Amino acid sequence: MGTLVVGVDAGATSTRCVVATIDGTIVGRGVAGGANKNSSAFPPAASLGAALDAALSSVERRDVRIGVLGAAGSAGAGRDSFRAAAGAAWRQAGLSGEVVTVTDLEVGYAAGTAAPDGVLLLSGTGALAARFSGGVLARRVDGYGWLAGDEGSAVWIGIRALRAALAALDGRGEPTVLVEAVRSELGVPPGHGEDLAQGLLAAGFAMPPATLGRLAPLVSAAGDDPVARRICAAAAAKLLHTFDTVQPAPADAAVLAGSVLLSPGPIGGAVRAGIRERIGAEPSEAADGAAGAAALAIARLTGNPVPADVHASLTGHEPTRE
Repeated sequence: MGTLVVGVDAGATSTRCVVATIDGTIVGRGVAGGANKNSSAFPPAASLGAALDAALSSVERRDVRIGVLGAAGSAGAGRDSFRAAAGAAWRQAGLSGEVVTVTDLEVGYAAGTAAPDGVLLLSGTGALAARFSGGVLARRVDGYGWLAGDEGSAVWIGIRALRAALAALDGRGEPTVLVEAVRSELGVPPGHGEDLAQGLLAAGFAMPPATLGRLAPLVSAAGDDPVARRICAAAAAKLLHTFDTVQPAPADAAVLAGSVLLSPGPIGGAVRAGIRERIGAEPSEAADGAAGAAALAIARLTGNPVPADVHASLTGHEPTRE
């Protein structure tokens, strides 16, 4: 196969890895649990190692020249700990090539476009916006985690779904179909009033914070339920405000990432419409962050921007979209 590169996108709920040739052909994939030290249920090094092993199972590991590993929570105070986890996993996998660590912002943006200037808007387990200039991160907004920010994220939505269900049960809020939807999703036995409220509360506290995001699809699927509609509208407004705050230029590309924005539903639809109004173009999708990381690895190895056809081969985007 010749020279190979590795790309890893380590999120809060899953870690994805691809192995690719420098012409953009993907020859291996691996998936493991989340690798965010703040909100995942697994040690980062273990998840990274599992994803690497799965992706490398059918290739010669000595052919790997470089890997780019990106992760949520790897900026600022988390940079050193993720670098250490990545290095440990890399060595444990028997790899000797260069290992480079970046944030999920770089890999997400690279997964959606090869354009040097643009904005990444992400809403998955977490939420943030990042503006790139000349391929370099120029500004970021939010991404502070479930406790302090991530406005409009799946966890943000899931927490509000749980709150709405509890409020409906104790009379502070109006009735909503989210009570039964949340009860069923959390596996709480049927009940009423205070008993059901305490069951939902206990189930919610028993979950790792990142997994509360699994309640978000229930909100999008709740149809005409007024409570769910308000949560969806609030999430879309938060995300568009975050997008505006990074001050994109009129000619910038826009890339959407994360399950909330890439899944069909009212939130993604409202955000797409809002971005079209702002930039006059359709945003692209960062569907495969690991492929974006592989694109960054190819660029670093060759010392040149990734050609449009190579980027398209890795990510599935047509070159004419870039």
